[in-house]
Amino acid sequence: MNMKKLDIVRFPPKGENSFYDTVVSGVKGYFKTNAISPYANTAMWVKTFVMLLLYVVPYVLMVSGVAGNSVWLFWGFWFLMGLGMVGIGASVMHDANHGTYSPNKKVNSTIGSILEIIGGYSVTWKIQHNLLHHTYTNIAGLDDDINSVVFLRFSPRQPRYWFHRYQYWYAWFFYMIMTLYWMTAKDYLQAIRYKKHGLLNKQKISLKKALFRITLYKLFYYGYILALPLLFSDMPWYAVLTGFVIMHFTAGLFLACIFQPSHIMEESAFAEPVTKDSALYMADSWALHEVGNTTNFAPKNRFLSWFIGGLNYQIEHHLFTWVCHVHYPKIAPIVRSAATAFGLPYHEQPTFLKALLQHAKMLKKLGRKDFLPA
Repeated sequence: MNMKKLDIVRFPPKGENSFYDTVVSGVKGYFKTNAISPYANTAMWVKTFVMLLLYVVPYVLMVSGVAGNSVWLFWGFWFLMGLGMVGIGASVMHDANHGTYSPNKKVNSTIGSILEIIGGYSVTWKIQHNLLHHTYTNIAGLDDDINSVVFLRFSPRQPRYWFHRYQYWYAWFFYMIMTLYWMTAKDYLQAIRYKKHGLLNKQKISLKKALFRITLYKLFYYGYILALPLLFSDMPWYAVLTGFVIMHFTAGLFLACIFQPSHIMEESAFAEPVTKDSALYMADSWALHEVGNTTNFAPKNRFLSWFIGGLNYQIEHHLFTWVCHVHYPKIAPIVRSAATAFGLPYHEQPTFLKALLQHAKMLKKLGRKDFLPA
């Protein structure tokens, strides 16, 4: 399947008194009963400030030459910036580009543009994440989060090659270079591909304008992230480039380890559409499809949940993209209760480490010839 099918893949109606009706009613009731907003609260704004500082402060110290002659301290600043990228990506720009900071679109747009500051491009990110991933989760050819390089097989519906039997070993390297690839080539390639499939038009931007803006943002990014440290940090060029790689390896690996155990797991359904009346339909409604292809992890780890923007509550995130992540721990019992009442799975791993191990096992199974989806 490919994106040409995007406009003809349909989900069946949710039906009256459905799981989705029930869970939405319960979550809206929670906010109404407690007289709170589903948008960002004070804690969210404080976290935003902290995450920005985690990226900005090490950068200022690095450029100002505080490290002196200590290359290890210098690289330590880059490592902290990598963690800052994770915090900004998972806890700040992610919510903003989902529109959950405020009912005011300008507020969300302004905060979401922080993505451009750390090297990305909001338009292609919204297409990949908000449209393709959140609508067609784990559907091969449509979910761009699993349409990766040929060396990685993230779905039993994708072609298998002999080298995939080793991917559970080498996938972690590709995870490490994820943001480095993103900040160099990915946005350009996506813009061209999304234009071909009419997805840029839905964002009301031409390919020419998108490529111009991407180039402008990249020049700004590489100007401050590499040029200024080379000029003012008093460190040799190879130390600067090594630090830059350390930052991206840190960010890429951490971000991949947050998102991959949420979907690339053995319990995920990986359903395919079926042909009916010359069109393609999914067997389950959208909400049921999301629950069947999503896994939570480490629900009791409060620090992890805080740092990664509640993305360990991935089921709640997929069902309620209009709710700021600071509310996920409170609405999770509502979602779990509704899933139980309707006899639906509620996939959850007790710890982050267990989730990563199960993801690694799934990568290994996806490399086998005889592995088929449930």
